Amino acid sequence: MSQTEAIEKAKEHFAKLLEAQLERVDQMKSKDAWVDYNRLVPIVIGVVGGDGIGPYITKEAVRVLKYVLAREMAAGKVQLRDIPGLTIEERAAANKALPEDALEALKECHVILKGPLTTPKKGDPWPNLESANVSMRRELDLFANVRPVKVPEQGIDWIFYRENTEGEYVLGSKGFNVTDDLAVDFKVITTPGAERIVRLAFEYARKNGIKRVSAVTKANVIKTTDGKFLEVARRVAKDFPDIQFDDWFVDIMAAKLVDEKRRKDFKVIVLPNLYGDILTDEAAEFQGGVGTAGSANIGKRYAMFEAIHGSAPRMVQEGRAIYADPASMMRACVMLLRHIGFVDQASKMEMALDICGLFEKKVVITGRAGGATGAQFADYVMETLKDPGLEGRWRSFQR
Repeated sequence: MSQTEAIEKAKEHFAKLLEAQLERVDQMKSKDAWVDYNRLVPIVIGVVGGDGIGPYITKEAVRVLKYVLAREMAAGKVQLRDIPGLTIEERAAANKALPEDALEALKECHVILKGPLTTPKKGDPWPNLESANVSMRRELDLFANVRPVKVPEQGIDWIFYRENTEGEYVLGSKGFNVTDDLAVDFKVITTPGAERIVRLAFEYARKNGIKRVSAVTKANVIKTTDGKFLEVARRVAKDFPDIQFDDWFVDIMAAKLVDEKRRKDFKVIVLPNLYGDILTDEAAEFQGGVGTAGSANIGKRYAMFEAIHGSAPRMVQEGRAIYADPASMMRACVMLLRHIGFVDQASKMEMALDICGLFEKKVVITGRAGGATGAQFADYVMETLKDPGLEGRWRSFQR
C-alpha cells in the first residue's frame, strides 16, 4: 500500500470515529434526570462475579452485604440478582466485550456490584476484545469514577473524581497502524463530559463542607484536550466561589501525594480518565494497596461499584484464590449502600472494615497460605458487625 492510500484509509477510519463521538456529545447534552432510589421498590442490585479471584472476593463481599441488608431484603426493599455472561470465557465465545444478553440484564438492575474482569492483552489466548469495564461504563454512561482514600494517622482524606467515559480509554481499541512504521491512538475530551465530572466534584465538596477542589491535567503539553478539561474546570469553579480551586500537572501531583508536608492539604481531586486511573492506584498504596480500595462508577440512571484492582489470574493458577483479600469489594459495598440511601448500614459496615482491616487486624490476609482466607476475614467482619458497642469500639481508635 502506498503512503497516499494509507493516509486515505486513515482519514476514512478517523471520520467514522468523529461521527460517533459527535453523536455521543449530542446524547450527553440531553437533560436526563437523576434516579431517585427512594421511589424504587425493590432496588435491584446486580452482582457480577468477574474473573480470576473475582468470584472468590465477590462471594465474601456479598455474604457481608446480605448480612447488613437482611431486614431490607426480607421486607422486599432490596433484591440481589446474579448477572451471567461476563466471564472472559463467555465474552471470548461471543467475541464481544459486552454481550447483548449481559448488557440487557445489567440494564434491568439499578446498581451493580462487580468483581474484576480480565481485559485481554497481547499474548493472551483471548481475542483482542475491548475492556468490558470500559464498555460497561460507556454503555451505561457511568461517567464518574469515585475513589476515596483515607488514612487517618497520616492525615490523608482524599476523594478522587475520575472522568470515566472519555480520555484515552473511550477509543482505546480504535487506534490503527497507518503503516508498518506508524501507529496512532486517540484522546477525546468533550465540553459536556468535562463539565459534568467537574461539577459533580464541586457539588460533593459543597455538600460535605470541603473547601478545596484540585484539578489535574497535563495541559502544558497536551494543550487541546487537557487544555479543554482545565478550561472547563476553571469555568465551573466560578459557580462555587466558596470553594478554593487550584490545578496541578499530573507529574507534580504524583510527587505531591508522597510529600508528607503537602499531601494533607488535598481533599477533592478531579481529573481525566487515564490520570485518574494511575493516581488512584498510587493513592491506594497509602491505605494498604489496591486490594483494600473500592470505587464507585456513577451515572444519572445506573451506578456500578467495584474493586480497583485486576483479576489476579496468577493467584488462581497458583491455587491461592481463597486467600485473596475481599476488603476492596467490601469497601465497594459501603459505597453502594451509601449511594442507594442506606447510610446507617454503610456507616456500620465501614466501621467494621476499619476495625478489622486497619486497626485491630486480628485476622490478617497475606494472599498466601500463611495468612487468613477471604472467608475467615468475612467472618471476622460479620462478628464485628454484631457487636452492640461497634461505634464506641471504632471511636476508641480515633483518639
